[in-house]
Amino acid sequence: MCLVPTRSGTADFTLRFPAHPVWVRNARQAMRTALSSAVPANAELIETAVLLTSEVVSNAIKASLDCPSPPPVDVHACWSPDGDLQVNVHDRAPGEPHLPDQAPPSDDERGRGLLLVTRCARKWEVCHHVPGSGKTVWFQL
Repeated sequence: MCLVPTRSGTADFTLRFPAHPVWVRNARQAMRTALSSAVPANAELIETAVLLTSEVVSNAIKASLDCPSPPPVDVHACWSPDGDLQVNVHDRAPGEPHLPDQAPPSDDERGRGLLLVTRCARKWEVCHHVPGSGKTVWFQL
């Protein structure tokens, strides 16, 4: 992992890991570690980035586990030229994440990930920029 503490637009870090739920925790820890070094005084940015990364990585792993041979998931975080943190989560699974029309019931443990991304991120999008199956969900803070 290589962290560039200045907002240069270059990659701060990239992770590739197997599509297994245990790796969600590792993605959260990597994000927290990288941002704690880069912007230690910005606790709100750190916690929001950790939460949204966890949600998007969870969706990517879930989609990948539906594949016959689950492909890896990639997380890439960098500073945009405008100074925003951009996090890209790429999976090679078909399909697209769906934003629910409304929040799930309060006792339901799933279904809030993209609602959180919509509420907390400045921008976010799903991109299909590679041939074949797969997509990148990215968000900026």
